[in-house]
Amino acid sequence: MLVALIIVCEVGFWVLLAGGLALRYLARMPRLGAAVLLCEPLLELVLLVATAVDLENGGEPSWTHGLAALYIGYTVGYGHYTVKWLDRHAAYRFAGGPKPPGPKYGTARAVHEWKLWTRTLAGAAVALGLLQGAIWYVGDAADTGALQSWQYVALRVLGIQAVIAATYTFWPRKPPAAEHPSAEERQERSAAER
Repeated sequence: MLVALIIVCEVGFWVLLAGGLALRYLARMPRLGAAVLLCEPLLELVLLVATAVDLENGGEPSWTHGLAALYIGYTVGYGHYTVKWLDRHAAYRFAGGPKPPGPKYGTARAVHEWKLWTRTLAGAAVALGLLQGAIWYVGDAADTGALQSWQYVALRVLGIQAVIAATYTFWPRKPPAAEHPSAEERQERSAAER
């Protein structure tokens, strides 16, 4: 049952997101669209309560409880960011808004990747806290190995994100030659403009 609820929450997240953005930009109802988007945290609250109730009613801690904790952590770390990112792209695509900025190269990209790592850190901290709370809650009455293994998953994801951010820091991507003209090309362009 818990797996089905996780799937329903994930699908519900994207349905509410698409519905909210459609109301904002296609139907030209920004307030109603914002109200729909604000309903998204309720899905995670439902999942959190269902997981706690399942454990309270004697449910054996399993991978489904761990997955629920990671899903809630992801939503805390990345939910608002995902909504804002898609909102900017929808505004650009459907409402004539400015093109969303996106750091692609150099230091700006490295900073962006470390900000994503910070979001991953927040999500992992929430997941680890929920999992540890569940471990303490069930105590010695049940095997908590499945919950502990999900804690290691959260830490591995955090480590992988750190490696990704570090690669952009130590080996920054450089723009293609077409985007950065040489000094001679810049002189030729300025001479042609005069």
